[in-house]
Amino acid sequence: MKASQIYDALTHFTQEKLPAFIWGPPGIGKSSIVKQIAADHAYDFIDLRLSLLDPTDLKGIPFFDKARHEAVWATPDFLPKDPDSRGILFLDEINTAAPSVQAAAYQLVLDRKVGDYTLPEGWSIIAAGNRENDRGVTYRMPPPLANRFVHLEMVVDFEDWKAWAMQHGIDPAVVGYLTYAPDRLFDFDPARNERSFPTPRSWEYVDRILRSGLDEGLLHEAVTGAIGRENSVDFLAFRKVMHRMPDIDAIMRGELTGIEEEDNRVLFALCAGIVNRLIREPDKARIGRILAFSMTLPPEFAVMLVKDMQKNGINPENAPHWEDWVRKFSYLLA
Repeated sequence: MKASQIYDALTHFTQEKLPAFIWGPPGIGKSSIVKQIAADHAYDFIDLRLSLLDPTDLKGIPFFDKARHEAVWATPDFLPKDPDSRGILFLDEINTAAPSVQAAAYQLVLDRKVGDYTLPEGWSIIAAGNRENDRGVTYRMPPPLANRFVHLEMVVDFEDWKAWAMQHGIDPAVVGYLTYAPDRLFDFDPARNERSFPTPRSWEYVDRILRSGLDEGLLHEAVTGAIGRENSVDFLAFRKVMHRMPDIDAIMRGELTGIEEEDNRVLFALCAGIVNRLIREPDKARIGRILAFSMTLPPEFAVMLVKDMQKNGINPENAPHWEDWVRKFSYLLA
């Protein structure tokens, strides 16, 4: 399932309090999706790394209650207590936890209680973990625990990631490069045993490195540390053409009505930058100017630009020049 499909499924699961497990390789955004659901629905969010816990950390420590003359369990303070609260209890990397800790999670996942503790009614449980063939430190999940989840397999989809990246203002050089070379979005091979490799998470690190204002002389080593040396060389070579990208503000104002550019790398970055800007400023007049400008681009880029606008909720159909645009490129839309 793509990230957007995982998001939709988990949104419904949290409403039904249905426990789910997200499987997938490292760095593809499993935990980010769960955090986004919590943020979008104003849920509380608790991230528990079971691999860092002992069984007694989850179940609580038993002690003797003199008043009741019986042993009781001291409830962990990191679990939610407010009976009126609503939230997501996220068990990340659950299959990296020792079997004894996984066993302590059985009752919490299915019965929503452990020891003397009961999970508030408004909370749902979601877990995530890497696959056994990803060469991470994992333990085979016991069938009784596995059967307590609905299992979802997450895959990387470039168009899905591109829509997310534009919505979150990822640097146009990153979006443009990966549109130019989409196979570089995710290149993880457990057999290569690399420290740095490209994933959606590491490309987000590249975006943050670029925004940090790091000296140009240090960029290569810094980006290499995120996505690997070969990918760093290729990306930074792509980025060097960015100085040839026209002024997007001038295009938005209608002062620049066309360009003569044949380098696909520049055009990929330009289209990403235009959509980024329109997401923040979706004015009908600006959309019309972009449509007029796009008619000077190679046809495949004009169509890609408009499709990216539509995928990001920008409606060009009521803007000026839309009918002219459709007449010019209708043969590509059939």
